[in-house]
Amino acid sequence: QVQLVESGGGLVHSGGSLRLSCSASGFPLRYYAIGWFRQAPGKEREGVLCINTNTYYKNSVDGRFTISRDNEKRVMLLQMNNLKPEDSAFYYCAAAPLSDEAECFTGLRTPSTFWGQGTQVTVTS
Repeated sequence: QVQLVESGGGLVHSGGSLRLSCSASGFPLRYYAIGWFRQAPGKEREGVLCINTNTYYKNSVDGRFTISRDNEKRVMLLQMNNLKPEDSAFYYCAAAPLSDEAECFTGLRTPSTFWGQGTQVTVTS
């Protein structure tokens, strides 16, 4: 059974840090592009960070966030530093089998993408 399970969300003050973890099971994570998305109330889901094999995409978080993966442990991580109130959202991990040439965020919005259930991140000012 394919499953992605996020953890690590919570409440933090502005300037603080959180690390989100996403555990994968039921598919070979090492061959999949991975990414983190977020969705705030009343807004569309947006891509945060994404890795497609050796390709690294960053969007809207300006060097404060770092994405990584441990294929042996079947885990993907999102390290978030210097958090701001506008980072508050529900965060989702995602994985999909993409070609090396595929645009990462677009590729993770297809019917073949696996999604986690999400974890809430709230940053207070």
